[in-house]
Amino acid sequence: MARTGLRRLVAIMATAMALLAWAAPPASAAESVATFTAKATINADGSMAVTSSITFADAAPATFQQVFDTATRTADDLEYRFTLSDITVTSGGKDLGASVTGGPSTTTVSVPTAGLTEPLQIAYTVRGAALSTPGDTVTVSWPLVQGLSMPVAVFDAEVTVPALFTGIDCAAGDPAAPGVCTYYSGGTHDTPNPVFHHEALPAGQVVVPTVRFPAGAVAANQDVHQVWSLDRAFSAAPLPLGIAAGLLLLGGLALWAAHRRIGRDAIVGEEPTLVAAFHPVGPGESEFRVQDGIRPGEVGTLADERVDPVDVTATLLDLAVRGHLRITELPKASPHAPTDWTFARLQSSDPLLAYEHTLLDAVAPVQGDPVQVSNLAGSVGAVIGTVQSELYDEVVSRGWFAGRPDATRNRWARLGWIGLALAVVVTVALAAFTSFGLTGLALIALMLGVVLVAQEMPARTAKGTGVLRGLDVLRGSLLTQPVDTLPTGQGYVQLSSLLPYAIVLGGKDRWLQAVADADDDDTPDSTDLSWYHGPDGWRLADLPASLANFVTTVQGTLFSR
Repeated sequence: MARTGLRRLVAIMATAMALLAWAAPPASAAESVATFTAKATINADGSMAVTSSITFADAAPATFQQVFDTATRTADDLEYRFTLSDITVTSGGKDLGASVTGGPSTTTVSVPTAGLTEPLQIAYTVRGAALSTPGDTVTVSWPLVQGLSMPVAVFDAEVTVPALFTGIDCAAGDPAAPGVCTYYSGGTHDTPNPVFHHEALPAGQVVVPTVRFPAGAVAANQDVHQVWSLDRAFSAAPLPLGIAAGLLLLGGLALWAAHRRIGRDAIVGEEPTLVAAFHPVGPGESEFRVQDGIRPGEVGTLADERVDPVDVTATLLDLAVRGHLRITELPKASPHAPTDWTFARLQSSDPLLAYEHTLLDAVAPVQGDPVQVSNLAGSVGAVIGTVQSELYDEVVSRGWFAGRPDATRNRWARLGWIGLALAVVVTVALAAFTSFGLTGLALIALMLGVVLVAQEMPARTAKGTGVLRGLDVLRGSLLTQPVDTLPTGQGYVQLSSLLPYAIVLGGKDRWLQAVADADDDDTPDSTDLSWYHGPDGWRLADLPASLANFVTTVQGTLFSR
């Protein structure tokens, strides 16, 4: 410890002593100490034996009390602890029966002194005051005057040393900013031992002699403990901060590299793979054709790597358009009643995929009456997970993903959450026992990054990337293709076949509006569409509102829990 550091420790110790002195019984204005004479011996093991002789200026008080500070905390969260032992209190050779009370950071000596005429002598041994200091030295520093609630007129001390010393110092006065003692000296022919003198010391102030020895002359016996604090636990010192910053940088680069290597779509150079397109069939006419039997639910899953409610709803509409299902809108019981629909199973030779079969069996069993949408929540909710799982399997079987996107996300998310739990444990341990808490916070940040990046880890194969590019082309077509170019006489059929894809990719409103605009008569169209029937008086102009209501209601029903 440097000389300035030692002075700071002495100042902190002195402040604590002064605060403790306020707890002592207040003395009357007439009570004071005429002389406070201390004789101390520093032993080779670093312990210091002290005998203080106190003479009162006037009559002795009823009770005399001195409070010794036995724990001093520094600004850098170090706590120096001192041990007092062999405490005796006498006067004229007679034991005064003093009370010695130990606390967490103090030792209080209370003495009944009423009628005392002889000097009061307090003897004790202190350990922990011999500190290892820079320069290969040992410094012994201890407040000989501390914790008194009455002023001291004259203080004198002589410290017997076991070897030659290299320096002495003495601080006295206000504990917050102690000055220099009146005088101190030692190491001369006349005064070989250090002596210290101070005068006119007010109540609550301190005198702290210091003697410095070369290494080996006196053994250091400091009892130093690192005290936990938030500033220490999450220290921003160069080493902890550098390690945390380095960990964040390296971990972030590793996470980026993992995403780039594992979660990045395969790059393809060939032309986009078209899912569906508008093919010219005559002057100013184009026909919507789907390639390779790719379904709208698969399109939606490939687009965002998830089976969303809209993918399942579009699958239902596609099943209806392909002739497996009829959707019937029921008349309202009252103007303010919610709209309801029924699903009726139809016979069709069109082949079904596994997830389509599961969904169709749930919403419209082969046997039985049509099922109302409002009654579907229980029966369909139980199979939605199966539908989603089979749809994931389907996009993998088409070669668009090397593995199921949901399984990839779950695997990385599980890794992230486990890592996050471990990072929290490590952070608590680092903050509790070291100053490297920032390293733990860096680990937590990285694991949160893993949890977030997990959502982006599914990667499309080269084939899947080609189809994804084709979806971009189809989306552009659905948003820009003129609605009046569908073949004459096939408008409703064509609109119906492209509608599920437009629901997934965008553009459904403009195509539905085309249906509404084409309905230019007042004749009801309740059964004009093979896949969607309306109540009496329903017209094709009502289809946009009816279908928007249907999509919202069905998604809420199918995915309610």
